[in-house]
Amino acid sequence: MAFEPRQTRVAGAARRWAAAVLAACETWLERERDHVPLWLPVGFGVGIAAWFILPDPMAWAAFCTLSLAVGVAGALLPHGGRLRRMIVAAGLLAAAGCLIIWIKAAALGTAPLARPAFVALDGRIAAVEPLPAQAMTRLMIRPVGRPDLPDRIRVNVADQDWQPFMTTGAVIRFRARLMPPAPPAVPGAYDFAQRAYFQGIGATGRALPPIERITPASVQTEPLRQRLSRHIQSRVEGGAGAIAATLATGDRGAISEEDAEAMRRSGLAHLLSISGLHVTALVGAVIFLLFRVMALSPRAALHWPLMLIAALGGALAGIGYTLMTGADVPTIRSCIAALLVLGALALGREAITLRLIAAGAIFVLCLWPESLVGPSFQMSFAAVIAIVALAEHPVFRAITHARDEGWPWRLARGILALFLTGVAVELVLAPIALYHFHQAGVLGSLANLIAIPLTTFVIMPFEALALILDGIGLLPGLSLGTPAWWVVEQALRLLLWLAHAVSAQPYAVALLPTFGKLPFALVVAGGLWCLLWRTRWRWIGLLPVAAGSIMMATTPSPDLIVTGDGRHLAVRTAGGMALLRDRAGDYVRDAMAESAGMDGAVLALADLPDARCNADMCAVLLSSGHERWRLLATRSRDLVDPAALAAACRAADIVVSDRRLPRSCVPRWLKLDRAMLGRTGGVAITLRNRSLRTVRMPGDAHPWMLYDSIRQKGSHDGMAPRRNSDPRPYAAR
Repeated sequence: MAFEPRQTRVAGAARRWAAAVLAACETWLERERDHVPLWLPVGFGVGIAAWFILPDPMAWAAFCTLSLAVGVAGALLPHGGRLRRMIVAAGLLAAAGCLIIWIKAAALGTAPLARPAFVALDGRIAAVEPLPAQAMTRLMIRPVGRPDLPDRIRVNVADQDWQPFMTTGAVIRFRARLMPPAPPAVPGAYDFAQRAYFQGIGATGRALPPIERITPASVQTEPLRQRLSRHIQSRVEGGAGAIAATLATGDRGAISEEDAEAMRRSGLAHLLSISGLHVTALVGAVIFLLFRVMALSPRAALHWPLMLIAALGGALAGIGYTLMTGADVPTIRSCIAALLVLGALALGREAITLRLIAAGAIFVLCLWPESLVGPSFQMSFAAVIAIVALAEHPVFRAITHARDEGWPWRLARGILALFLTGVAVELVLAPIALYHFHQAGVLGSLANLIAIPLTTFVIMPFEALALILDGIGLLPGLSLGTPAWWVVEQALRLLLWLAHAVSAQPYAVALLPTFGKLPFALVVAGGLWCLLWRTRWRWIGLLPVAAGSIMMATTPSPDLIVTGDGRHLAVRTAGGMALLRDRAGDYVRDAMAESAGMDGAVLALADLPDARCNADMCAVLLSSGHERWRLLATRSRDLVDPAALAAACRAADIVVSDRRLPRSCVPRWLKLDRAMLGRTGGVAITLRNRSLRTVRMPGDAHPWMLYDSIRQKGSHDGMAPRRNSDPRPYAAR
């Protein structure tokens, strides 16, 4: 009997095990049935993200095919199950997301200018954006009779070159040196080229005098947004007036860089972007006022649907506010969310739910799929999801639920609710801020305890009141809104003082160097798992969150950062960054500091003790662990003796230059000259593990890339370690 064959086969046991697992999944999904639809925008977003991550059309087509295959495989599961429907929907949504961004990029994007060009052109002004803080005005130009140029170009006009006839609709003639929209200067920096492609901007430059008028504008009236912004700044001066204009019109051009940086470091920068807070405050105020005014009439109170009429008025106010402030994507997104909430109120449904947020996300991704990879979309939806998920948690409700108690206790509960909400939002937004900006506010939840109530209940209501009183002034030269403007000015000065005080604290900001997409994806996936489910299995999402956070925290800061043009180079030292050209502009300095995750002093490379520099080159000895590396960087365009250059290159491990170096220049490890950097873009180097991060990856065929500079044969030939008789890095002699 011991040698008889087993009655239970392995295949049968596997089928029973699979059936048990499937049954357990179905039981769990049945308990989570109300939250399954929340994953629809996630599946759609995965396809959009895949298009941005994958390099070329073959990879995009392969992803769509794989997604459809996943959907077909899901259809093989037993009928009637939720898991079957979820897998089929996930495959279809991922393929649809990849296709919709692919189609939009091909059909509606604007190809960048092929190469820099100095041109003289006639152009019609499509938009005017004053930037007083930068002493210039930005014009959006549509070239006339120039098929060789992109349909839209953006040029800056210095204040001293400004002419009164430069209004929307006018045709002007000028000279300009046009450039393609700039790619990231270094890995992890802001990618303006990608954003400009979807905004329809094909080139940027500066208009040079003389600027002539060819055809005047058909309408000479200044746009309402600019008139309103100028009026507000005439009532409130200085930085307070610039922020007051931003809150009312979305015009941020007058905010100084110091104030903007303080708002960012203190976690209050969200107040400067016309988004959910501003639209909600306006819509809520209009609804409140309309409802109260109509309720004064007994006939209206008894026979009219007051809430429906007030909601309609609030919706019209929100739409008008969105159009006046420029109709940017964040503002449109906030307006759509407000309209959905008003629609739910009108239908008698619960207004603020995660399903409503999911519907808004799908709507935005269908119209603006490119917004998925931007910080605005990610931070706004992450913050709202965190707030609603926290509000729905039973523990939070038990702590903050209103009770029949004295006003001190009600006030304390309100402050506690605001603080807990701020902490939750800061925790959710921190990974997004670290990924995009390489810094996150640590004290933002405390600063927002004061800033949000101050903005919502003091600044914006009194600013609206002041504008209304200014509009109905009875006596010439007398502003009825002066008292209200005084309140606004004092409140804004308090807000700016708070921002500067918080940002000045030594631990106000957490800094991290640029890290990869994998840790960010792990944190986002785990965070969504925790926030969108409701049973105890939700906490499994903490595992990828922890793994991604550890990867972020342990990412080493690069030892060497080189910009894409090779002109600027930064070396990380114990005292801060050492720059090859210490006269580099603020943009280059900030980009390098953020990429390295550093906030220290800026030094000159020539002042380092292990550096030897002359007018043409700098040779620096770098230390990393027990190894020593010799860096050689050129500083001028003057002719260098070929034999001396070849000898210097042989003695160096890394050579960096903004010129094309001859073949005789062969360093021990890495040669980053003009030809090489033209293919890779900016480079960040970590010497400890000999790793390189580049702006451009081999074979990247996204349409905003300049094909002639990235599709050259052997794009990474210069990055391979060059072997010689001594494979070790240069040792100090």
